[in-house]
Amino acid sequence: MTRLQPFISRFPVLPLLVTLLSGSGTGLADSRDVTDRPNFVVVFTDDQGYQDLGCFGSPDIKTPHLDRLAGQGARFTDFYSAQAVCSASRAALLTGCYPNRIGIQGALGPKSRHGINKNEWTIAEVLKTRGYATAIYGKWHLGHHKPFLPTRHGFDDYFGLPYSNDMWPYHPGVAHLPMAERLKRWPHLPLFDKEKIVNPR
Repeated sequence: MTRLQPFISRFPVLPLLVTLLSGSGTGLADSRDVTDRPNFVVVFTDDQGYQDLGCFGSPDIKTPHLDRLAGQGARFTDFYSAQAVCSASRAALLTGCYPNRIGIQGALGPKSRHGINKNEWTIAEVLKTRGYATAIYGKWHLGHHKPFLPTRHGFDDYFGLPYSNDMWPYHPGVAHLPMAERLKRWPHLPLFDKEKIVNPR
């Protein structure tokens, strides 16, 4: 759990998919020095409204670390969501494709058998061809079976959750059941370090 501590202390209230792409790779595809190449940090959150960050005008929610990142980097102020739901929006961000076109709709769960298509290029795979080292920390949500894990789609390192199961006990289809019974219906939430589950039951 120690690898997550820096992220938890910085972002204690946001469920995050933090994708870190650093320009420290070797074998660069062009002649520019590594220090001339930009680093990319993509912070992808669930259920966040436009004004939920201080840098976008939130009077109530304090986000000083994210505000500082926004002040030192690029802020995107004109954007669209291909689908306003977990897996589909992640698929769109990572591939640049409409999620329905590549077979990802809605939110994948622990019983899902599919995931991100092996033939789709992710932004991580593209950046690796340019000599970048890549990593993802947080929720992946694009398939939890080995062929779909981030390490099979261009990410050198992965530490996080394959999906979330915190919302399933509140699904309308089980709302009539006692909470203890609802929780029994969903499997243990695995924590991955690369391709290994580090919190087995």
